[in-house]
Amino acid sequence: MMATADIDRRNWIAGLDKGLSILQAFDVEHSRLNASAAARLAGLSRSAARRHLMMLSYLGFLETDGKSFWLTPKVLRLGGAYLESARLPRAVQPYLQRLTAATQESAFFCVLDADEVVCVARNASERAAQMGYLPGSRIPPFVTSSGIVLLAALETQQAAVSLAAYEVRPYTPHTITDKDALRRAIELGVAQGYALLEQQLEPGVRGIAVPVKNLRAETFGALSVTTRMGDETTAAAVRRLLPPLLQVAHEMRGIG
Repeated sequence: MMATADIDRRNWIAGLDKGLSILQAFDVEHSRLNASAAARLAGLSRSAARRHLMMLSYLGFLETDGKSFWLTPKVLRLGGAYLESARLPRAVQPYLQRLTAATQESAFFCVLDADEVVCVARNASERAAQMGYLPGSRIPPFVTSSGIVLLAALETQQAAVSLAAYEVRPYTPHTITDKDALRRAIELGVAQGYALLEQQLEPGVRGIAVPVKNLRAETFGALSVTTRMGDETTAAAVRRLLPPLLQVAHEMRGIG
């Protein structure tokens, strides 16, 4: 343990850690930050935050008007590099295409990264091309069927910690904001082996997801489809979508 800690300390570059924490402070609600706000969100002193903001602007990752800072398109190189170089997005894409062909719905493959769901790959259907999220999108796990499935795969204590730390936000009038109800949704996901959520992130949209497990029965992602609710009942949607989801997830075992 001591040897590992010594190696970690020798390899630790504090400036890189702080710079990345600054970049991660930007989001939908914080598209522009001054030094004080960046310091608060990144856990730095104001002077340190300003130095890192200025350095990132010199490198082209931020622009500034002298007071506020905002991201530039160059930041997309960081996420794009993963999507273009990693094996997983390429490996799952044929399965997503197969699922879309079977259901005529947009298909997604997502993973859990800390306290967020990350969309790794997507295949859009022609009739719902604008629905759902794009590769690289990060979403709170409690408002997506994929997130519920991935949380259900965690140890009970891990899921409880995530739920306790979750800052509830009503994305739609139907978003579940009661944490006991969210806990029951996770428990239901464990019991039935899939998750279905309606109108949690977008009005009129239903999502259904199943876990994707490797040959060791370990969950390494979630496979999902989204669909407009329309006149189709919840039960009818499950009958139509769950069998192809389970079939394709079973076929994906070898890539995990």
